[in-house]
Amino acid sequence: MSVFENLISSNVLLYLLIDLIIALILLSAMRFITGAVEHIDTTDELAQRDNFAFGISLAGAIFALGIVLSGAITGEKADSLAVELLGMSLYGLSGLILIKFGRWVYDRIALHKLDKNSEIIQRNVAVAIVDACAVIATAIIIRSILLWAEGLELITFVAIFIGFLVSQACLLLMTRYREHRYACGNSGTTMQQAFKDNNIAVAVRHGGYLIGVAIAVTIASNYIYYDTSHIMSSLGSWVAFSFIMLMVFNILAIIAKKLILKNIDIKTEVDVQNNVGVASIDMAINLSVALILSALLV
Repeated sequence: MSVFENLISSNVLLYLLIDLIIALILLSAMRFITGAVEHIDTTDELAQRDNFAFGISLAGAIFALGIVLSGAITGEKADSLAVELLGMSLYGLSGLILIKFGRWVYDRIALHKLDKNSEIIQRNVAVAIVDACAVIATAIIIRSILLWAEGLELITFVAIFIGFLVSQACLLLMTRYREHRYACGNSGTTMQQAFKDNNIAVAVRHGGYLIGVAIAVTIASNYIYYDTSHIMSSLGSWVAFSFIMLMVFNILAIIAKKLILKNIDIKTEVDVQNNVGVASIDMAINLSVALILSALLV
């Protein structure tokens, strides 16, 4: 019997079709949910005003949901079609809600000096880049938690939510760290003001850092065993390991930048001269270090 015949005989294709349909429905819904929540006519912004900033922001949200859905689709066959439908729907909707909630938290706390929606409507590409990278970083962590915490029990969703809150704390903490470093090297201004002034280089650099942090945090799920009978212990270990990975990531990224961008004043090039090229290299270094660290510690 061929592989294809095995798939048909075991109804695996039907399960995969259900997952695919739900995923496409949720991805399609993201655009309209974004428009409804932010009171924006998405068709007008994308096709009439040709608002690149809004397009970048929405693209980040859609890609983020795709990342989360890839964590909800495990490829394993559930006990029944009903369980498969329920599981995929719950995980997918949970991911969508956490993405929107994470965006709200980051806007209100991390970017508290900005009116993000207003800036994006005014075509501020820098703010849109930060928004897209922040939601992608959030999605990477949510995906990791979905894969780590298995099952459809209430305690599983509690663990997912707690893990999500911890991940947001990591992103916010690292944003404050970046803001502090920016302020030390640029007296009289702030990183958020640079975003408001549409400094794309600063936005690209910060966005790469956020995604790198998210990848580093997910390494914890490879080492900490999810145990529902000792849920607080599992979560505590996950948090501790995540912060250790954050420190290791930061140290390795600093060393890598010293070597790769030797004789280049990154701060001046990015913060003052808006050098997107240098900022892109900085972003690539952050992502590369995070991915290599993740691969080494699988």
